[in-house]
Amino acid sequence: MRNPLRQRCVRQVLAVGLCVGAMAAARADAGEATASAEYQDADVKFQSTYVWQRHAAFPAAYSGPNSLSAEREPRSYTLTATVFMGTRTWQGGELYFDPEMVSSQSLSNLHGLGAMTNGEDQKGGGPNPTPYLARLFVRHTWSLGGGSEQVEAAPNQLAGAVDKNRIVLTVGKLSLIDIFDNNAYAHDPRTQFLNWTIMTHGAFDFAADTRGYTSGAALEYYVDDWALRAGRFMQPRESNGLPLDPGVFEHYGDQAELERGHEIAGQPGKLRLLVFRNRARMGGFQDALDAWRAGGSVGVPSVADVRKDQDKTGFGINLEQALGADAGAFLRASRNDGGTETYAFTEVERSLSGGVSIKGATWGRADDVVGLGIVRNGLSAAHREYLANGGLGAFIGDGVPPAGSSYHYAAEQVVEGYYSANIAKGVWISFDYQHAGNPAYNADRGPVNFVGARLHLER
Repeated sequence: MRNPLRQRCVRQVLAVGLCVGAMAAARADAGEATASAEYQDADVKFQSTYVWQRHAAFPAAYSGPNSLSAEREPRSYTLTATVFMGTRTWQGGELYFDPEMVSSQSLSNLHGLGAMTNGEDQKGGGPNPTPYLARLFVRHTWSLGGGSEQVEAAPNQLAGAVDKNRIVLTVGKLSLIDIFDNNAYAHDPRTQFLNWTIMTHGAFDFAADTRGYTSGAALEYYVDDWALRAGRFMQPRESNGLPLDPGVFEHYGDQAELERGHEIAGQPGKLRLLVFRNRARMGGFQDALDAWRAGGSVGVPSVADVRKDQDKTGFGINLEQALGADAGAFLRASRNDGGTETYAFTEVERSLSGGVSIKGATWGRADDVVGLGIVRNGLSAAHREYLANGGLGAFIGDGVPPAGSSYHYAAEQVVEGYYSANIAKGVWISFDYQHAGNPAYNADRGPVNFVGARLHLER
């Protein structure tokens, strides 16, 4: 049966989109704030993205509570809509406000993979359209000279000139990866690669609620070709939960990133080094195994039984490199200590990804993009042993292997390719394919093939 509430909310979202689009067009006709403007006092933008995916049936020796279904799943989807509003407040100050809506139906209830296939999907989502506040933050910039550079209009970015040397403070609610681990070719699942572990570091268990947002502060220092940024943000109150813990002196996510701009063969690029430390009430894999064995190995080990305040640390290396006017490549490598459960992102403890992105100017479609990426994810030894004995995580856990069999660990490997076609002004349709080997790090399951389509509107 059709859901009247959902239909009504979708109609309202579309109406807002048309209204915002009309406002943007009117400003453009009047010569006011547009994407090509040199300076903006205020701006309103809108996006809506619909992603559909399915996967075919695949071979599996056994399945468990958190397995990806081995049967064909004909349909999953996400629908998001966001209004981005920004204004200049005082000299050097800006204020941004982003209400958002989501409706979703996940493959296998978002279980069975470390490398989840849709970056728009949210933990705890559902088919009823849910409005919420995505971002509300202030940004202040102190100018330090060094010449100026033009900043183009974009969501949560007002057009204008800024000093090349500057200090930027951001405080409020936002996505942590709005600021950290950026990459020109693999960062935005609304327009680029969809896979979670291609859009950002797979092993970066960054602080976020179930929707991917958090609250905190970040300070950035730009000088010549260098940038240094650091920040502290709230963790959820409990593992993979929605409410955030305001006690940022007790539980927190800290990260620092050093960025260096460069040129290779006359083509620009950037190299980033990220380090992070999370402090939260987490369960450790070895603690869970020890407690399980001390209790006579009854049932299965559980990280939920051994949670305590402890740290998770890790690092990531991120490279983006232009290969010409219409092509670029990216490479990421990340690792965390692998001792504790996934707290806010996904079940990956070692990750290596890379790929290329090519614009369509070569074949006469300058606004089209084709991308090809590959990722290889792994787990720590303690996490492997935990799974081998039937332990479950937030996303993975194929249960106890059948009698006479055992768990066969293997690195999870995903290849993703997409083609994004610009079909009208501000409208793109994309086709996406992903091939996942050893889903949830289990050599006795898979491989599995995913196909998908994405419709993206922005005004």
